[in-house]
Formats: sequence, structure tokens, C-alpha cells
Amino acid sequence: MKLSILSLIVAGVTLGFFASANAAVETYDIDPVHTWVGFTISHFFTKVPGYFGKLKGTVVVDRDHLEDSKVEAVIEVASITTNTKMRDDDLRSTNFFAAAKFPAMTFKSKAWKSTGGETYDVTGVLTMKSVAKEVVLKVTSLGFGPGMKGAAISGWEASVTLDRRDFGIAADQGMIGNSVDVVIHVEADLRKAASATQ
Repeated sequence: MKLSILSLIVAGVTLGFFASANAAVETYDIDPVHTWVGFTISHFFTKVPGYFGKLKGTVVVDRDHLEDSKVEAVIEVASITTNTKMRDDDLRSTNFFAAAKFPAMTFKSKAWKSTGGETYDVTGVLTMKSVAKEVVLKVTSLGFGPGMKGAAISGWEASVTLDRRDFGIAADQGMIGNSVDVVIHVEADLRKAASATQ
């Protein structure tokens, strides 16, 4: 009897080990329709909001170990919008983002550090106007579950404050601030496994 109980314990531990070792890593594709990259920057005494309308990317997660996650994103610079054409054209020009020469900005994570609950400090490299700098996003995992028509999705929020001068966006007419507050809302769709071929 003792041997039988011991065998069951060993078997349970072994199965638990293999289950943990083989935990599924899931890849989620960022849904650009339900994802928003917004920002605010001071203009004299107030703040002007804007956002980037076109982006793509992936979030790769092991839900049992979110600190091992990875995220990559590409944002189309020319998709910047502040709801004022003259200002948007100026932001796309060489005065600011030089979107024709630098059409995309990218972010690639290097490390996720749990800060309690579902929050993480995500360190990664942000590249803008060919300048690559390490930044830390404050990220919250909002959950995993069914979305439209039952499709599996995940939700995320992130924020960071950047200094535009760090990325060569230094045009200054004495009207705008240097700190840019960025807020990101992400909905991402679970990528379906490729069908096996015979």
C-alpha cells in the first residue's frame, strides 16, 4: 500500500513537471481596429491629444509565466492624427517626425518584470527616426477570454512618458512641451495554429 501511494505521488509530481514544462506558448496578433496608441503633449498651458491610427504587432505569452512574454509592434508614423490637418501635416514633415524618410517606429521588448498582480514593467527598445533607446512601459494584463463570435483574445494597457528630444524631434517654437505622455490600449487575437499537412 505504501509503495502504491508513493508511486502515485511520484507520478503526480512527474506529470505536473511535464505539464509545466510543456505549457503552451500562445501568440496573439494585435488587432489594429481595436487598438489605440494615443498621446498628449502640452501646448502653452493645456494639453493637445493625438493618436496613431495604423499599427501591427504580436504578443507572445505563456499565461502561467507572463514575465516571460514578448511583444513587438510597428507603428506607421504617417498615421498620426490630431484632428487638425495643418498640424498633422506639420507633424509628418521634417519639422517633427519626417514620416517620408522614417515611415515606421518600432518597439521590441527585452524583459518583463512583475510589479504585482497583473502589472509589469516591460523594458524594450523603441526606435524612432532611426534613434533606438531603451524605455520602460508600465503594462497591465487585462485578461484572456472570448471576444467577437467566441474568438480568443487578450487585452492590455500600457503607458510611458517620453522626451521627444531623445528621438531627434526637437523642433521648438516655444509653444509645445518636451514630455509626451503615451497611453496604449491593445486588443489582440489568438493566432490559430497552422493546419497539419500530409
